[in-house]
Parts: sequence; C-alpha cells; structure tokens
Amino acid sequence: MTHDRPKNRRPTIYDVAKQAGVSPSLVSLVLQNPVRVSEKRRNAVQAAISELGYRPSRAATALASSRTKSIGLVIDDYRNLWFVDLLRGMESVLTEDGYRVMLADSRPGANRISEAVDGLLAMHVDGLVIAAEPTPSMLAGAGVPTVVAGWRSGVPAGADLITNDDDGGGAMAAQHLLGLGHTRIGHLSGSGGAADHRRAGFAGQLQGAGLDVCVVGESGGTSEEDGFSSASWLLDHHPETTAIFAANDTMALGALGAIKMRGLSVPSEISVIGYDNSTVAKSRYVELTSIDNRSDLVGIDVAKTLLARIETGAAGSQKKLIEPALVVRGTTGPPALIAPK
Repeated sequence: MTHDRPKNRRPTIYDVAKQAGVSPSLVSLVLQNPVRVSEKRRNAVQAAISELGYRPSRAATALASSRTKSIGLVIDDYRNLWFVDLLRGMESVLTEDGYRVMLADSRPGANRISEAVDGLLAMHVDGLVIAAEPTPSMLAGAGVPTVVAGWRSGVPAGADLITNDDDGGGAMAAQHLLGLGHTRIGHLSGSGGAADHRRAGFAGQLQGAGLDVCVVGESGGTSEEDGFSSASWLLDHHPETTAIFAANDTMALGALGAIKMRGLSVPSEISVIGYDNSTVAKSRYVELTSIDNRSDLVGIDVAKTLLARIETGAAGSQKKLIEPALVVRGTTGPPALIAPK
C-alpha cells in the first residue's frame, strides 16, 4: 500500500493505521498489548511500523496507560564500577518489557540524594531503584514501587532489598588467603554498608583462626587513591604483612601501586585480593584475584522484583542475597618463606 505522507514529517499512529488498513485504536492496542490482536492484523501493523519507521510517543503512551515505562535509578558515585554491571543486569530485563532507565547521580553533598529522587519522581517514573544511602525523609517511602540495591544503612518502608552476600564474600576472601598459608593479612576498608559487611565477614574468619585483624581506612572512602593511602600506611607500619584484602577492586589497584612503589613483587612477596570482579580485575595486565559479587545478577533480580511490584501494586519487604564467587587470578599465592622486612 502506498502513502502520500510528506518525507520531512515524522510518521504518526494515523499513518501506521492507514498503511496497515486498520483503525488507530487497533494500532495502539498492538503497541500496548499485542497478544490481544489477531496474528494477521498484528503482522500488518508491525509491517507498517517497520516500513514507515514509526516510533511511538512515550508521552502519548504515558497518557493512555498512566505509565511512563521508565525506571529511576539513583547511584552515589558514577566512578564506582559496580554500577556498570548492576545497570547492565537491570536493562537486560527492563528493555524486554519496553522500559528505559533514567539515571541520577547523588554524589556526596547535602540533600543530593533527595534532589535526585525528587527529580526522578517529578518525571513520573513507574518505579525507583536506590543504589545509594537513603536520606531519613525517604525512609517513609518514595510513593512508587521501590527496590534498594546493595547494602545501605536504611531501607525505605515498603521497599525490597536485593544485594550481594558481602559477609559471605568477605569470609570467602579470608578463607582463600588462609588456605594459601597467610597469617599476616591486612584489610583495606571504607565506610558504607557493603564495606561494613565485607569487613565483618573477613574479620570473623581471621578471629576464628586465632589471628589478629588489621583494618585500615574503615571510616574513609573506597577510591583508588584511598586504596593507595591505606596500603601505604599498612606497609610502612606493618612490613610483615604478606597479603592484603581490599574492599573493592579499585582500592586493590591503589594497593598494587603502593606495593610497586616499595619494590615488592606480587604475589611472590605479597598477595592482593579485591572485590567486585570488575573490568579492572579482568584486565590481562592486572589479573587481579577478586570476589565476584555477581552485580549483574543483583541487577536482574532488582528489575524482576520491581516489575512484579509495578504490575501487582503490592508493597515490598523481602530481602534477597546473591551468593558471591571467588575468581583466582595472578595476584595471590603462598607467602614467601621469609616475610619482607
């Protein structure tokens, strides 16, 4: 069927209907709930959409269905590689249902997370994912289905929590180093929910083995520079250290820099293990042993849980832990017979 639409005008739902020989309301039904349309007419509409290059208006769809088909995601630091896998996992589920993710960064600062959430809610997102520390005002509920991703100091009322089992991951890191024969192990930590749980799991294993726990930086940040500073202090004050467990791969990268600066070799003189199994850890140049927190699976479960809440309208309350896994690479090995002085 031919059409006389001017080439410089974007196709509309009426153009699609004319091309397919159906009503505009039936085109709308195909876009919103195609299973309710016969295969013949559905195929005709989809062929017209493809031929004309029609793209549905999200604003019009929102008005018709009272949904925007959008999900708000609030993160606290776009430099944290954990969010990359989280987002990839979420989008692998959400895009299949026609949802898009709207991202807001609540970098540290007064009221930043409140501003980020308010901005997303003002855009009428259908659901909210909080991957940052909620503010006290949020603990009363955001007003839309909400899922918290990762350990946080508080969870909004009626929200679900999906996170990695960081206690288990910290314990796994300790067990790996203990199994290699290390007894003088330092931990580079930071502030925040995930770091607290990783530290607790790690310390519990060392204490169970009758070893002292040496933790550095537990009230600080978790950047590469923080890892460098904490590792430098550890190596200067405890040169007998033969292994370091960093709270994330980024801190582990900083630790490797501090080790190199002191002329020590990895892993023959000192072992390093990180957490997150990020792209940094997987680099052939770094080959960092790391705990895989399965953040992509966290993202998948976050999206599935949120979509279920959106569909049913029920409030959430569940907590789900995703089991981590140890990935051994080239930065861990048995301790040297004589520890570095």
